[in-house]
Amino acid sequence: MFDFRFYEIWRSEEFVQVLFEGAFNSFWLTTVGGIFGFILGTGLALLQDKSVFVGLRLLARSYVEIIRNTPFVVQMFFVAFGLPILLDMQWSFFASALLAIMLNFSAYFSEIIRSGIDSTPKGQIEAAYSLGFKKYDLVKDIILPQALEKVYPSLVSQFVFLFLTTGLISEIGIEDITWAGRFISDRNFRDFEVYLVLSAIYMSMSWMFILILNGCRRKLFPWRAEK
Repeated sequence: MFDFRFYEIWRSEEFVQVLFEGAFNSFWLTTVGGIFGFILGTGLALLQDKSVFVGLRLLARSYVEIIRNTPFVVQMFFVAFGLPILLDMQWSFFASALLAIMLNFSAYFSEIIRSGIDSTPKGQIEAAYSLGFKKYDLVKDIILPQALEKVYPSLVSQFVFLFLTTGLISEIGIEDITWAGRFISDRNFRDFEVYLVLSAIYMSMSWMFILILNGCRRKLFPWRAEK
């Protein structure tokens, strides 16, 4: 029978500290990347509306399709090593990881938000125009609130799924949860126990994100309480 030795992880203060730091880095990179990805994704969804100039519409659509049909690890390497060469600029790998996460999240969020926008009843739009609403006010006050409320569960699920893929940022040396697991297993040679602990950490953080985001739902959409 396999001899579990989880104490090989906990007895070292260095290992425990590395795990906590990795979890923190994964948390803030995912959170910040998710926020900016949501903002960019909302803009991309609005740019794909039929009323938008066809050139911008095609540009937004092309961006979404490129991101959604290429692996995240390829996008990350392009941002970390390709963009600095193309732009003749240098930035940290943390900045590269954050930018790659934001770009990746934005494309997936865009498609979900766009589906919510497309589901807005045409009658409401026509009624708003008849009441003198301008395009900006129509989108801000009628279309987006309803669209986001409808697709919010899908956005939460997509956010958690994408969070679970961020372990790939360890490939460029970011000290996230996955990097912490490699650091520990390379030193105590207890790979099985280490990756069981990593799985538990990822599961716990996923549940934490779900609880937080679901708890925000009533604050973001107060009219749900009236239903």
